[in-house]
Formats: sequence, C-alpha cells, structure tokens
Amino acid sequence: MFSRASAVSALTVAAVGGTVATPGCPPEAEAATVAAKALRIAAAKKGAPYKYGAAGPKRFDCSGLTQYAYKRAGKRLPRTAAAQYNRTRHIKASSRKGGDLVFFHSGSGVYHVGVYAGGGRLWHAPKTGQVVRLERIWTKKVWYGHVR
Repeated sequence: MFSRASAVSALTVAAVGGTVATPGCPPEAEAATVAAKALRIAAAKKGAPYKYGAAGPKRFDCSGLTQYAYKRAGKRLPRTAAAQYNRTRHIKASSRKGGDLVFFHSGSGVYHVGVYAGGGRLWHAPKTGQVVRLERIWTKKVWYGHVR
C-alpha cells in the first residue's frame, strides 16, 4: 500500500514527465517508452533533408534517421537498414506499435527502413531531393521489427 508521501512523489514525477519504476513491471513497459520516444524524435525531424550516409542531426538517410531517433531515446542501433533488421525482434504486422521499425525488402534483402507511426504510416527519409516525412506505407513487401 502506498503512503500519502509516496503517492504525492509518484504524482509529482508523473507531472514533470518522469517515470516511476514499478516493482514487477515487465521490461516491455520500458521498451514501449523507448519506442514512443524514438517515434517522437523521428517526427520532430520532419522536413530535414535527405543525404546519403547522413545520421543527423540536420540531414539523414533512412537508417541514419532510425539510428538517430533510437540513440536519442536510449538504444543503440547499427548503421544500415539490413543490420538494424538483424538486431530487432521480428514481429507480425498485427503486433506492430508506434515506434517499431518498418523494413522494406526485395526478396531477402532489406533496402529501406522507417519508424512506424500507427495507422499504416511511417516516418522516414525517402531519397535524394526529398525530406523526412510522414507517409502511408505503400507496399505489402515490408517486415516489422521491435527494438530490444
């Protein structure tokens, strides 16, 4: 049972945007927080120009954006889309949540990645001449990964 002081402390932490560790809380809760933060960070880069090989903070390629967002959220990812796919826990489309990664593939090769935003959309850095943007996922040839 919480005392009045601990309840006030928890409310204060929540009010200022902190988190409260809950004994017995599954690690997925922390991962969900990281994924949500990575999603917010990727969205905050809306309009940043695409540049091949760039990983921020002002210019990005696709895997540079996902690496940057997750690094700022507290998780390290490898540099390329294929290596990021290999580092994630692969999940079904029905299990995807905001902040999970969306991997575009041709056969067994991954060639593009973005951050799932919900509603069948993703934040990504498309290609030269374009900017980081929110876009509907345009193909069914995608795989999803949850960052551990």
